[in-house]
Amino acid sequence: MVDYLNHAVFGWYPYLCLTVFIVGSLVRFDREQYTWRSGSSQLLRRRQLMWGSNLFHVGILIIFAGHLVGLLTPIWIFDMLGISHGFKQMLAIVVGGVAGLICLVGIALLTHRRLLDPRIRRNSSFGDNAVLLILFAQLLLGLATIAVSLDHLDGHEMVKFMTWAQGILTLQPGVSAAIADVSPIFKLHIFLGMTIFLIFPFTRLVHIWSAPIWYLGRRGYQIVRSARPAEDSSRRRSPLPGGTARVDAKAVWPKERRT
Repeated sequence: MVDYLNHAVFGWYPYLCLTVFIVGSLVRFDREQYTWRSGSSQLLRRRQLMWGSNLFHVGILIIFAGHLVGLLTPIWIFDMLGISHGFKQMLAIVVGGVAGLICLVGIALLTHRRLLDPRIRRNSSFGDNAVLLILFAQLLLGLATIAVSLDHLDGHEMVKFMTWAQGILTLQPGVSAAIADVSPIFKLHIFLGMTIFLIFPFTRLVHIWSAPIWYLGRRGYQIVRSARPAEDSSRRRSPLPGGTARVDAKAVWPKERRT
């Protein structure tokens, strides 16, 4: 029974979460683009939001990058670079611990602001509060795993998680057995992390996909209002006082420049 439960949670459940994560994000982007936002309440207690949001995002980005590189990089690459499992374990503890504390301060400020301010609480949905508390719990579990990791400084415990994560992505059967005997704190941390992927498309977390990286390569333009009437008859215009004209933006700007 224990083996079956372990296989169900860490062998089947990850594929359910990843499928909903990918398909759900695509469907929501296609059908509900007007809900594709973070729902910010920055007009209320803006200073606390600025500090909390910045600290949280800095910490969570470092943690995410560390998990991504640490779990999905093949073991032979670390061996080729001469990075021992023990060194990798200590690096994960130090960097993850510092980033986790930064993130903890940030999410504590955000949680205090959202739950204890009456105005913000009235304008917050159940999903907003639930996601914030789930992330808070996941962060606390992650920090709690540091105490367990200190008892496994040889790094072999981390190899089990790397084997499991890479086995899931490469569709290896029976890979759940790799973490069958790890600490329950690690198992709960992994389970809650997969659950976050499961609920991702149905919450405000989808705004992660809208990181404004594309603005870096966007061509700028300037709208100029001319006092001379436009000569192109295809442009819609209406006379204004002083001889100016209102020009339809659809006729002036190419399709790719309209917003």
